[in-house]
Amino acid sequence: MRTKFLFMLCSFMMMFFTLSSFKTEVPLNGELIIQDSKEVDGVYDGHEDSTYRFTIRSNGETDTLSFQKIDDAVLSDFDLNSQTLVGVSFKITYTTEVVVTKSADGTDVKTEVNTITKLEKL
Repeated sequence: MRTKFLFMLCSFMMMFFTLSSFKTEVPLNGELIIQDSKEVDGVYDGHEDSTYRFTIRSNGETDTLSFQKIDDAVLSDFDLNSQTLVGVSFKITYTTEVVVTKSADGTDVKTEVNTITKLEKL
């Protein structure tokens, strides 16, 4: 009987630690936020309508990556609001938040918000 109890206890503990090690999505004030830090190389295209745009090359294809936010520390090092850095290549470290809000008809609307956390000139 004692062996069965110890076996069940060990099984429960292993399951608890296994399940608790997975990445979780944390709701914050009714919004779902998922953050992943990523790095990519890109050429700065400029700033327009509160969005910073970079041209990214991946697998032989060119794409535009937009950032809605930028850390203050990065802006103090690089003046991305001026035209002087347009055409300059950077290594970009950024996070992505997926924010879920409700539309007027009650459906979930997912919006990705990219934030630059670090820039390095290449």
